[in-house]
Amino acid sequence: MSKVHRSATSGRFVKASTAQRHPKTTVTQSIGSKAKGNRSAITGRFVTDATVKRHPGNTIREGG
Repeated sequence: MSKVHRSATSGRFVKASTAQRHPKTTVTQSIGSKAKGNRSAITGRFVTDATVKRHPGNTIREGG
């Protein structure tokens, strides 16, 4: 599976080199993943809506 990198701050796709320089604010995703929900850019774990509100710059909404 191919992977893409996304900034938790802007939501934009970024290069792999940018993801390496900023690991706490980027998420690496597999293309074709069926995962849905909110994910922490720091831990990679799924988080609640309340966590997203407290940490908007470090979370990403996946799958819609």
